Amino acid sequence: MSVTVNRAGEGTATHPGPPYLGRRRAGAVLALARFETRELLLQIPVLVFLALYAGVVAVQLMSYDGMDDFPVLHTVDRDTQPAPLLLALALLVCTNAAALRSRKHGTVQQFDALAMEPWRRDLAHLLSVLPFAALTAVAVGVRFAREALKPGAIGHGSLGELAVGPLTVLLAGVVGVVLARVVPTPFAPILFVVAVYLLVVIASAAAGADGEGLGRLSPVLFSGNAGGDPVPADLLGRSADWHALYVLGLCAVLACAVLLRSGGRTGALKAVTVLALGATVAGALGQALGDPAALEAARRTASTSPQKVQTCTTIGGSAYCSFTEWENVRDDWAAVVDRVRSSAGGAAVNTSLTVRQRIDATGDIEADAALTPSSTPGEVTVGTRWGGNRVPEFAVGVATVLVAGTEDASTHGLCGARGVAVMWLVLATDPTPRATFRNVRLDDSDSGPARVLAPTDGLSLTAQQTTVVQELLSRPRAEISPRVKANWRRLTSARTTTAEAAELLGVAAPKGAEQCEE
Repeated sequence: MSVTVNRAGEGTATHPGPPYLGRRRAGAVLALARFETRELLLQIPVLVFLALYAGVVAVQLMSYDGMDDFPVLHTVDRDTQPAPLLLALALLVCTNAAALRSRKHGTVQQFDALAMEPWRRDLAHLLSVLPFAALTAVAVGVRFAREALKPGAIGHGSLGELAVGPLTVLLAGVVGVVLARVVPTPFAPILFVVAVYLLVVIASAAAGADGEGLGRLSPVLFSGNAGGDPVPADLLGRSADWHALYVLGLCAVLACAVLLRSGGRTGALKAVTVLALGATVAGALGQALGDPAALEAARRTASTSPQKVQTCTTIGGSAYCSFTEWENVRDDWAAVVDRVRSSAGGAAVNTSLTVRQRIDATGDIEADAALTPSSTPGEVTVGTRWGGNRVPEFAVGVATVLVAGTEDASTHGLCGARGVAVMWLVLATDPTPRATFRNVRLDDSDSGPARVLAPTDGLSLTAQQTTVVQELLSRPRAEISPRVKANWRRLTSARTTTAEAAELLGVAAPKGAEQCEE
């Protein structure tokens, strides 16, 4: 058996003896599939988009943000799905062109003299896509493994979600061959891509942000709030395993359909077709098995009464309550609480806090929603993202409760000395206080009035408060800390002005009339 290439560039398997039987036929198909894989790899669109996909994955692997130390794995697995669409688009066009090569060069009639049946040649075209799907699977696995092996990784990924990227690449290649046999024109892939794009837009609009309704029939379930705050995995409402089965079944159904159309009539092919149809239907129906009412009730409970679905751990006299996936982050929360509390004075040094993880899933899921400050004394809110700037923002929430008693005190304005006391607690033991001071301010400034970020609404600093804080940071910590502890009662009084706070702490009083939000 040998593989030859005719003048049209079509790879064909030939044998000098009698018709192929058993292993010889399989070997011929595999040889032709290897040839077509090499041909695809040499096509400019495939090379360009493969390089582009590799570049996207490389950038994702090399990029770093403080929150990357604590990746939420049931978000990471879904983030692997959009990038393979680049390679899928190139394969759709190039597998279609490969299947039409003989028609383009007018050599279709020559195949009648070959021992290999037309359906086996189509099978080789279909198999030529498998290496690209495998390559995609490797890229997806490397990216996910990098995140999953981090000590701060949160939650668990889903094999169903991870399989979508490689299956999308496989599906694109299969569709390219199908179009070549059903609509044998080079313009078919372009028209198909436009049609699919419109269908996906319509389906996404019908599905909403969490992939409901018609959106489940799209190979990739797009999220309408990419980059928003994560929620517990069981609130996503995504039947990932059923969806992966549906996409796999769809690949097999289309592949079997093109083989049957090309003359394949073997018992094995018919059996696979029946199994593929069953898998596709099962996957499509399995995605609809969920109870929307129960899911909505679970989201509402997690948003309005999180204590009903959370567990708590007591560390250093304070309670740390979170959803199950975030249990490994509680020690990090406790470290921040201890650090902030160590700079306080009076009874605040021994105040027991309740750190409560909160989300807002009552509207769009995973939206970047603002949380309402808690009115419960001693309760501090923490979100579902951790690391980077979220750490000092959480420290602001802790300091606010230590100074004012409740989070919602910040909504009425922490005027005068209390605002200064909050910022001192946040920055006193921070390793880079000046940089952190800029980072927690909404406008990244270090002078003038500004909004300070927190897990909830945060607080407003006046220009005078900012000036005093800068003066404190310019002094040795050993000089300011004893003054804070000794004057704690007055610094946390709503009647103490910013100028009086400056005097108590031994720094110059700010100039100008202070205008504080009430």
